[in-house]
Amino acid sequence: MSGKTYYITTPIYYVNDVPHIGHAYTTLACDVMARFMRLDGYDVHFLTGTDEHGQKVEKAAAAAGMAPQAFTDKVSQAFRDLIPKMGYSPDNFIRTTEPRHYRACQALWEKLVAAGDLYLGKYAGWYSVRDETYFAESETEVGPDGKRRAISTGADVEWVEEASYFFRLSAWQDRLLAFYEQNPRFIAPESRRNEVISFVKGGLQDLSVSRTTFKWGVPVPNDPAHIMYVWLDALTNYITETGYPDPSAPNAKYWPADLHMVGKDIVRFHAVYWPAFLMAAGVAPPKRVFAHGWWTIEGQKMSKSLGNVVAPAALVDTYGLDQTRYFLLREVPFGNDGDFQRRAIVQRMDSDLANTYGNLCQRVLSMINKNCAAAVPVAGPLQAADSALLDRAAALLPQVRTLIGDQAFNEALITIWDVIGDANRYVDAQAPWALGKTDPARRDTVLWVLAEAIRRITLLVQPFMPTATAKILDQLAVPAQARSFAAMDTALASGTALPAPEGVFPRFVDPEAPAKPARAAKKA
Repeated sequence: MSGKTYYITTPIYYVNDVPHIGHAYTTLACDVMARFMRLDGYDVHFLTGTDEHGQKVEKAAAAAGMAPQAFTDKVSQAFRDLIPKMGYSPDNFIRTTEPRHYRACQALWEKLVAAGDLYLGKYAGWYSVRDETYFAESETEVGPDGKRRAISTGADVEWVEEASYFFRLSAWQDRLLAFYEQNPRFIAPESRRNEVISFVKGGLQDLSVSRTTFKWGVPVPNDPAHIMYVWLDALTNYITETGYPDPSAPNAKYWPADLHMVGKDIVRFHAVYWPAFLMAAGVAPPKRVFAHGWWTIEGQKMSKSLGNVVAPAALVDTYGLDQTRYFLLREVPFGNDGDFQRRAIVQRMDSDLANTYGNLCQRVLSMINKNCAAAVPVAGPLQAADSALLDRAAALLPQVRTLIGDQAFNEALITIWDVIGDANRYVDAQAPWALGKTDPARRDTVLWVLAEAIRRITLLVQPFMPTATAKILDQLAVPAQARSFAAMDTALASGTALPAPEGVFPRFVDPEAPAKPARAAKKA
């Protein structure tokens, strides 16, 4: 381990519903980042968890006939169950109902009081329970049914008047704009950065940060009639995990976070409120907030009423774990909205995985098994075509490292698959099956070059498809300690015994498709 740290977080997921494809997508992106950085020598801390306070949870628990804590225990488990199902590798799962989180929230509150950034007043305005968000009059509209809703989300809003503590957000406008200017990578992608800067330039109002009309939340220090606004509470989870406010805590080394991964609907909370809270309390803000897009399903917005909400577990059960992981990050430029289409995932499985990557591995390893005594072949002098393929494979790591650092997951996969395409074309051009008859030594060199290219490619695909790539590396007899990027230049050793090859990416067989009729036997 190099001593370089990398702290990455998902948003903590709200426990008023079960996990869907949007939750799976965010955590998957974080998992790929975490796995990549571990392979690249970083001391990684990857955090996910659940946001369990607020009026919405209190109401949902009441509707279910349960106490809030029992309700959150049950629904939080659904998010924990998704971790092994999707092959995620978090270092911890945090819940905002943990005692350590109460301590961190109250410590942050007291810092804001000491800084003079909190004051007691009265809130009167529109509030969405569903979004746990305050809206200005101009951000709402009255629908045909006479109900007032938030324009941006469509959620019903209600008029609220109550005593409240306020955070002096209005005092942070210029300081936030200066911070964005000095840290151009803080908000991504560019469209979200422009959106946030425009919002801040439009003027910031002081933010209500406590409630008195319900009780399910973190009590305000020295004023238990108030509980903290759920977003101040929720955002604090990221420093709770580092042991805040104890600078000597074991995890304190990970702050500031390197990346908060969020959906585009909550970028304002992470890129405006959160850095302002932290800087007011004398805490460094995170280094980067990336807000990705949303998924629709076959061209329609996901909704319970349409019955089209996609459960991640169902995707894995139908298409396979690595296939699902690959599709979600390959299909759409990360940051854009995407549309999940069944025919698209099947096409990716059959074309990209079975025909392109899987077929390359299968035919090369099968030829080695048959012609080279089931061992890594001996490489003779390299020709220009050999060096060209090996050079392209060797150039992948710095290229992919840059793309992953920018969260350009689909571009990273395109770049890797371009080299897989080169390897397939090299097989066809060199025709090792024919060389066996005319020049066996040259055949062995070609097969070694191919095996070595597959090894380099597969090391880089590991974060995306850890199970499938482990099988491929097993078939290349690459030891566990030689699967990090530090071992990228440790070439395959000629003579190493290889196991019998097995296919890794089968073509998709639709379990609901009607069976084809059996062919009639030919007459003798």
